[in-house]
Amino acid sequence: MLCNKFYGLKSSIVIDRILSEICKKLHMTKTVLITGGTGMIGRRLTELLLEKGFKVSYLSRQKENIAGVKVYRWDISKKYIEDGALETADYIVSLAGAGIADERWTEKRKKEIIESRTKGIELIANELQSRAYNVKACVCASGIGFYGADTGNEHLDEEAVSGTDFIAHVSRQWEKSSELFENIRIRTTILRIGVVLSEKGGALPKIAAPIRFGAGSAIGSGKQWLSWIHLDDLCGMIIAAIENEKWKGIYNAVSPNPVTNSDFTRQIAKVLNRPLLLPNVPSFVLKMALGELADLVIGGNYVLNQRILDKTDFQYKFDTLFPALTNLLKESTR
Repeated sequence: MLCNKFYGLKSSIVIDRILSEICKKLHMTKTVLITGGTGMIGRRLTELLLEKGFKVSYLSRQKENIAGVKVYRWDISKKYIEDGALETADYIVSLAGAGIADERWTEKRKKEIIESRTKGIELIANELQSRAYNVKACVCASGIGFYGADTGNEHLDEEAVSGTDFIAHVSRQWEKSSELFENIRIRTTILRIGVVLSEKGGALPKIAAPIRFGAGSAIGSGKQWLSWIHLDDLCGMIIAAIENEKWKGIYNAVSPNPVTNSDFTRQIAKVLNRPLLLPNVPSFVLKMALGELADLVIGGNYVLNQRILDKTDFQYKFDTLFPALTNLLKESTR
């Protein structure tokens, strides 16, 4: 009987491996075309897609050699997309966009932030209208800034109204352009993405760096809410939206457990085993240094992932903050 159990277990392992290989071979006929593929999210998404057996291609302004990726050129200003990019795509993931917090918000920069998100989508959608295509679904990024830079303690699900500030305007325009895919009957998922946690970029390394040297502190009142998501969970959502036809419409891509800025800072310090000795950074200092951009840092949102919980079977790897920070910050010190 013990022998039978052993061979039964061994057979199960072999069958799992065979099924895994079959799934990979099936995916090998499927190509995911990514815009913004060289960014933090795009690179990790590419790794995970290749592991699952998908083919991956990029639209890029520059011809680059990227392992495992076919790179096609595009020039949005000239309305040009290299032949083969759209014809070979089974799915499109739109991540392209100038960094929201990279520079002060001059009028020129504001225009660039909006157009870098909308013009590329419009170009792809218009090109698809004029040719035969095999695209089955599109996954498009948006942001929880849709609700406004600072919404206090209000709990916001996908039905909440949009804000009235610049960052909300950006997200509204972004989502409006993404709807062009729906207009040509392509299943479209829009992810309103929260603060993405990664050891390789984004907000986390910038916040963690001074804490490592004993100079970290909370920002403003420290009571503002931070709705976050681990990079791997975000990429998992994108892949789920590619693979599962039930994913359609708008989802808040955040963890189920937002935290305050003070709690976020304290938990980073705990993971790094560092003290927090300094007082909070005053809001007026940030406004003097950053101008209107300071609203992003001083404000906050308590965003609910209601449709993820109600409409999907998505399983988070990191649904609470401390394990997410431990995974990212401990890995970055090895």
